[in-house]
Amino acid sequence: MNLRQLRDRFFQQEDINFLLTNRIPRIALTRFMGWFSKIEQPQVRDASIALWRMFAELDLSEAKNRKFKSLHECFIRELKPGARPIDVDPSIVVSPCDAIVGACGQVADARAFQAKGFSYALTDLLGKSGLAREYQQGSYVTLRLTSSMYHRFHAPHDCRVKRVTYISGDTWNVNPIALKRVERLFCKNERVVIDVQLQAGGHRIALVPVAAVLVASIRLHFIDVLLHLRYRGPNEIACDARFVKGDELGWFQH
Repeated sequence: MNLRQLRDRFFQQEDINFLLTNRIPRIALTRFMGWFSKIEQPQVRDASIALWRMFAELDLSEAKNRKFKSLHECFIRELKPGARPIDVDPSIVVSPCDAIVGACGQVADARAFQAKGFSYALTDLLGKSGLAREYQQGSYVTLRLTSSMYHRFHAPHDCRVKRVTYISGDTWNVNPIALKRVERLFCKNERVVIDVQLQAGGHRIALVPVAAVLVASIRLHFIDVLLHLRYRGPNEIACDARFVKGDELGWFQH
């Protein structure tokens, strides 16, 4: 059995996985990671990326650049042009990011599911009852990014963004093990609600990037502020930004 198989076998033990990634000083470690990842020192960078490879399936073959000054630069890497062809069919709404589909379905009684048996109210997620009412008859999909994935997200269609809401919170792990154990997890974690209006038909989509342990900063191109645990407001941020399907909106970072 090689090292990777031992790693997988170890972390597949749910009690151990949950303990090591959640029963820790989550916020303190997340803040430390935000500082540590930006250290531009070759030995620190190389050791950090090597350790990352030990615990994740990190593939840099699609990266636009293969040389990084820091772990931070590697984490927020861009992809080569054309790496993700965008469906130009105007009837298609594309995924905003690389991800694993964790859950999807119809909104029922203004609630969605994070895992079997665990539902949450849209009002709790979005922070506003008025916005939640927009989606009472809608659909939802949960897109989970693993640590090694491309962490930038894009416009799902030609659209306009007029408002962003920042909601401070915790930094629970968002892996399937935690989602089965922590009720309303997405409503407890730090997150940003991006109120998107599609140009075709005026339909609305709420994009909600949710932070997680070690990854709790969100950068949006159209807002000149980094949204993270030390951000002190305002929570409602007015804007007026237009995007073409596939345009980059922002990214997660440590």
